[in-house]
Amino acid sequence: MYFPISGAHISPIYLAIVGFLIGILGGFFGVGGSFIAGPALRAMGVDWNFAVGTDLAHIVGKSVVAAKRHRALGNVDLKLGLIMAFGTIAGAEVGAQLIQMLKRAGNVNVVVSIVSIAVYVSISTFMIWESRKTLSQNKGSPRGKVKGAKAKEDESSFRHVTSSIQRLNLPPMIKLPASGVTISLWIILFVAFIGGVFSGFLGGGAGYIRMPSMVYVLGIPTHLAVGTDLFEIIISASYGTFSHAIKGNVDILIALVMNTGAAIGAQIGAISTQYFAGPKIRLAFVPLPLIGAAIVIYTLISGHKL
Repeated sequence: MYFPISGAHISPIYLAIVGFLIGILGGFFGVGGSFIAGPALRAMGVDWNFAVGTDLAHIVGKSVVAAKRHRALGNVDLKLGLIMAFGTIAGAEVGAQLIQMLKRAGNVNVVVSIVSIAVYVSISTFMIWESRKTLSQNKGSPRGKVKGAKAKEDESSFRHVTSSIQRLNLPPMIKLPASGVTISLWIILFVAFIGGVFSGFLGGGAGYIRMPSMVYVLGIPTHLAVGTDLFEIIISASYGTFSHAIKGNVDILIALVMNTGAAIGAQIGAISTQYFAGPKIRLAFVPLPLIGAAIVIYTLISGHKL
């Protein structure tokens, strides 16, 4: 099928399957799935600027479905999500402007490919180290037999660093009752801004940056980080889509086809989080950015419109 906006020929079945898989990933991990969607579109010959903008557009609909399900499961901190939306929107505009600069320079495909590979591999490397260390520490621990064991098992081995960050007295301090955390507003906004930059630059909701940051930097329990990130993505990805659309970087037809599969997959992924502990969710997340990196490497080697 020919999509005239981006000038790409892609099978609708391929797009629906990619959307379905990304929907499952988004509902389960609280990420937009851009580390799969962007490379998957790029592998079909779509330029990175269209892959980024179109991915943002399809993520909005999928995140609404997944966030609604997580809200019903009690996995959404609305206060945190609303605060983070402001920082993410600012960062997304910065990322979108960087894409425009590269597009004008004519090297958007090469630069974005290299940055995405570096980011995806770095995230996976850190998370496999942390999650395996946490699981080994929890194995055989008497915590599982006492009240509050679930919260303890979700604690990261990176917790000592997280606690130090939470103790930083940078007024105003924000209490987040749903997450059980008190932390500086500026730290929340900084985490959101960084995630926004990657969202605008690499596409998607940048949950692959923000979800781990919420766990390791802000100290949010994994299940709440997943649901809250999806809620926040609805707001930030909507803005990102608008920003990229006025810059001519969105193929709305591709996004709509992808959403046919994503809406179903998102509900399956959200329900599945009930059956896994936080560290296991984080460990299961590890291969996904690596898959994205592998796809990008393939597009570089095969020379897709570089």
